[in-house]
Amino acid sequence: MGLFGNQFADVIEWREFRDDVLFWKWSSQEIKKGSRLVIRPGQDAIFLYNGVVEGVFTQEGSFEMESDIIPFLSTLKGFKFGFNSGIRAEVLFINTKEILVKWGTKSPVLIPASGLPGGMPVRAFGTFTCKVADYDVLIEKIAGIRQQFTVEDVKERIISSLDQLLMKWIAAEGRDMFNLQQNAREIGNGIREDLDMEMLTIGISIPSFTIANFNYPEQVQQMAEKAAAQSMIGDMGRFQQAALGEAIAKGGGSAADMAGMAAGLAMGQQMVSQMAGGAGNGAAWQSGSQAAGGPAAASVPGAQTAPGTGQPQPGAIPNFCPNCGTKTNGMRFCGNCGYKLA
Repeated sequence: MGLFGNQFADVIEWREFRDDVLFWKWSSQEIKKGSRLVIRPGQDAIFLYNGVVEGVFTQEGSFEMESDIIPFLSTLKGFKFGFNSGIRAEVLFINTKEILVKWGTKSPVLIPASGLPGGMPVRAFGTFTCKVADYDVLIEKIAGIRQQFTVEDVKERIISSLDQLLMKWIAAEGRDMFNLQQNAREIGNGIREDLDMEMLTIGISIPSFTIANFNYPEQVQQMAEKAAAQSMIGDMGRFQQAALGEAIAKGGGSAADMAGMAAGLAMGQQMVSQMAGGAGNGAAWQSGSQAAGGPAAASVPGAQTAPGTGQPQPGAIPNFCPNCGTKTNGMRFCGNCGYKLA
C-alpha cells in the first residue's frame, strides 16, 4: 500500500492531502457510474484521458461524475455509462498553496575575494516559497511520468543551483565581502529571479527567496568581533565628553562630582591612547596627567617655575587645575570645579 493507497473506486479524492506534496495522481482505477469527485480546499483537479487534459476543476466540493463532471470534459462530454462499463482515466490533484521552505548551503561556498587564492568560504541560510504555476508544463515535464512531486524534489533542484547563483550575485557590483548581510535583500532578489526562470521550465514558480544569514569561518567572525570592540572603545572618549558637557549645561552636581567625571574622561582617553598608539601615546598621556597636579607638574612645557629650582614659582598660576585637571587658561579660579589656583 502506497502513501495514498486505499482509494475507493466510487470516490475520487486526495484523502491524505499534505502541504509538502505539490501534486498527486489518482490513476489505474476505473471511474464507474455513480462515482463522485471530491475537491478539498487548497486543491484543483485535472482530468486526463490518454495523457491529454480533458478538464480543470477548481471549485471545492463533492460532485457527481455523470451529471457534474462528464458534461464539461472535452472529448468525453457525450460518454454514457453502461451497466458494467466505466472510464479508465486519471485525475491529477494539484496543491494550490504557496509553500514556505527552509534552505541552507550543504557546504561552504568559495566566494572569490582579493588576497585569498581559494576564495572566502561562506555559508548561507534562509527560506523560499514555491507553488505550481503552469499546469500544462507540469503535466508535460513531470506529472506524465511521476505519481507525485514533493517539496523535497523542488528543494533538491534549487540547492543544486545555489552555489553558482550565490557566487554570481555576491560578486555583482563589487559588494563588500565582509558586509554581505547589508546586501542580503538585493542578493536574494537576484537569486529569486534566476531560480524562478529556471523552475518555470517544469511549471513551478518561486514567488520569494530570502537570505536570513551569512556565516563566515570562525576565525573571520572573531576578527570582526574584535574590530567592533576596538571601534566601541575608540568612540568612548567622545561619549564621555558629551556626557560631561551635558551635566555642566544642566548646572547639576558638586565640584567633587565634576572632578570624578573629569577623571573618568581622562581614563577613557588613556584607554583610547593605549589602543591607538601603544607605549608612545601612553607616555604622552602620563606627562599630561602629571601636569594636572601629579608629582612632576613642573615638567609641563609652559609652567611658571622659579629660576634654577624647577619648582613652581610662589603665587604662579599652573597650566592645569591640581584638583580636576582642567586647563586654567590663566584664571585664578578653576572654571570647572572652582578650585583656587593662586
